[in-house]
Amino acid sequence: MPYLNGKELGYAWAMRRFLQALAIVLVPSTGWAQEAAENPPAMFRSGVDLVTVSATVRDGRGRLVKDLTRKDFEVIDRGQKRAIHEFRSERAPLSLAILFDASGSMDTADRATAARFAAFHLISSLADGGDEAGLFAFDSRLREVAPFTVDTRALKGALGEVDPFGATSLHDAISAAAERVAARPMARRAVVVLTDGVDTASRLTPAEVSAKAAAIDVPVYIIATVLPLDDPGSDRATPGAKRQAPASIGTIEDLSRWTGGALYYSSTSASAYQAARAVIDELRHLYLIAFEPGAEPGWHPIEIRTPQKDFVVRTRGGYVAGAAARN
Repeated sequence: MPYLNGKELGYAWAMRRFLQALAIVLVPSTGWAQEAAENPPAMFRSGVDLVTVSATVRDGRGRLVKDLTRKDFEVIDRGQKRAIHEFRSERAPLSLAILFDASGSMDTADRATAARFAAFHLISSLADGGDEAGLFAFDSRLREVAPFTVDTRALKGALGEVDPFGATSLHDAISAAAERVAARPMARRAVVVLTDGVDTASRLTPAEVSAKAAAIDVPVYIIATVLPLDDPGSDRATPGAKRQAPASIGTIEDLSRWTGGALYYSSTSASAYQAARAVIDELRHLYLIAFEPGAEPGWHPIEIRTPQKDFVVRTRGGYVAGAAARN
């Protein structure tokens, strides 16, 4: 298990406490958690109801590993190995909920412009007529700017309708967007958030949002719009930025990681392009793995492993069990 620093341990502790509470109330109650357990994404069927997870694999140099097979993976569920019933790695259409931060804090230092650059490159990387995306904006509430569509031209045109204004309910908006994209039929689904990371009005904590997104297998990718001084990949970054993310970014970086997603930075048009392409390339090369769930009700933390010691597998933190899946 990788070494965790103090911040990561604190987040993991908060996440564990929330998941313990979730497991207690899950089976007898209603709400998103029970619904996720009763309606998992039906991407695989093999005579039994299966849990599906998406996984990304990178080598020791951070490069995507794209040629693995079923025998290269093992699933550990609450410490027990699970047999992999189904496995897919072929290219498939994408479904993205692109979530644009329209809060007042984005209207400074050209952050909104940087976010539009990143959104434009995301949309440009989609296969017109094949992949789909929906464009959403949020300040204190979530607003649909453009419904899910395969028409990339319409999506690009809708970017001009996003204007920064108001308070920020970042965590709540991510949660709502994850629910929207989870209902889409595509196997490869994700929320991509364009934000400066500031949250001033959410009801939900990052741990609650990441648990929710993980339970429905929706990875959350964050493209953080920051000044070049705060961009670890910029030549103009301060020494501190090279070592540690800004405070406003740290919590959402943990959020994205717990869902199987990732954090990227955008401080220039070039870095916006690189971040967008990195997200799309990763989603194109997800491994989809299905296994039979455990019988014990509640939250099941999982780990996906490969025999290669220098390979790093990223996936969601676990799944919810305890209710029969609906056919």
